[in-house]
Amino acid sequence: MCPAWVATRGTGEKSMERKIFKTTGWGALALIAVMSVAWQGQAQDAKASYSSMASIDQYLMTDRNAEIALARNAAPGTISREAKLLILGRHGYETGVEGKNGWVCVVERSWKSPFDNPEFWNPKLRGPICFNPPAARSILPITYRRTEMVLAGFSKAQMIDSTKAHTISMNYQRWTPAQ
Repeated sequence: MCPAWVATRGTGEKSMERKIFKTTGWGALALIAVMSVAWQGQAQDAKASYSSMASIDQYLMTDRNAEIALARNAAPGTISREAKLLILGRHGYETGVEGKNGWVCVVERSWKSPFDNPEFWNPKLRGPICFNPPAARSILPITYRRTEMVLAGFSKAQMIDSTKAHTISMNYQRWTPAQ
């Protein structure tokens, strides 16, 4: 048995349904075409290799205030307003704004990603992050050290070796009984 609304439909409603169906069909087809083009563009971007470091100028932000603003965006204003803000200079991270609350906000570069990441040397990647006071004392020095190695021209292999050696020495110092 058909519902009452099906039995009472006129040809005008069928025509409207056809228009909606056609419009939806064309819209879906257009979406597929756009997604296909986007996928091809991503595939071409994926082929772009960042096998070595670009010039330091490509990693630097030309507008100091823009880098400070980006760093501030990593945390709520109540935190970042009073945080120390770091900016990347030619010789490493520098203080852009002194802080008062123990937090440190910085815009990290691609070289803070894992060593096997294909984007490791991508000069376009920038990630704002804020460190709470304990992390500013324990994790931020890793950011400083990796950045120093990058700016000194270390290869990935050299950075890995240096990081391993540093980690081993730190663990040895930490676990060696006092004499």
